Amino acid sequence: MSVRTYNPSVRVGNWNEDLCLEEDLLKDFLDKKEKGELHIQKAHNLLQTVLKKVELSPLSSDGYLRIGDKVNLKHIPTNSVVSAFMSALQSHEATQLMPDSQVTGSSFLQSCPRNIFVIGSPYPDVPVGALVGYEDHITLQTLPNEGGQLYLHSDRVTFNKHSKHSRECEVTLVSDLSYFTHWSFRNPNHSERLETEGEPVPANKLVLINHCKTNHNLALNAEYRHKTPYGLEYEITACTKFNKHKVEDTNNQFMIVTGEEKIKIGEGETEDTSKSE
Repeated sequence: MSVRTYNPSVRVGNWNEDLCLEEDLLKDFLDKKEKGELHIQKAHNLLQTVLKKVELSPLSSDGYLRIGDKVNLKHIPTNSVVSAFMSALQSHEATQLMPDSQVTGSSFLQSCPRNIFVIGSPYPDVPVGALVGYEDHITLQTLPNEGGQLYLHSDRVTFNKHSKHSRECEVTLVSDLSYFTHWSFRNPNHSERLETEGEPVPANKLVLINHCKTNHNLALNAEYRHKTPYGLEYEITACTKFNKHKVEDTNNQFMIVTGEEKIKIGEGETEDTSKSE
């Protein structure tokens, strides 16, 4: 049995060196805190950045979606929106959303950089403001700057590349444009799909978001949840799910949400309906 032979107040061994090391550690901590370089400070700053309120694009007078619109992808049954998140390790060093960020369904509904997507075209000859039609190839991109300007991406399932829980096609955010970032809107009504191909897509209506490479639809798996820095959130994958009638299930149906509607008040003028009350 070891017995302490000295009073606790007696300094033993390299006490001076230990004391200097403690002082240096405290000094480094205070310096980093003053400069905002602590991991907890960086994570908090990123949290404030990606959760700050950003307005969605106002609904056009004809009610259709256009290239360049800033929208939310809302899943009605779970009352959640498609959102990006980074791992705790990534968030320690990042000041914006980074490539390889994951995608989940979040119950935080306020429009912000982590859940706003810009409808774009993969083809440079399609101008901003052009109507988006059913089956047209589009990209879904996060906001520039704090959003990182990343593309929604998916790929086939492989042995070591799949969603964490359901092992379906993984959906992530990447920085490079490729055919793996091509998506299209489909009419959820199977009997009208052929007739509406090429027709403009109305805003604030349910659609299927189809991945052009794998031909799978974007899906929210309500039975699986991710533990994220923002709480428990639903898993998002690319997998077409059918009900007993062999048509796409509600897991594949998303509403493309825009901002407040604008109405015409004169030639070349518009006014927000929220201000017309």
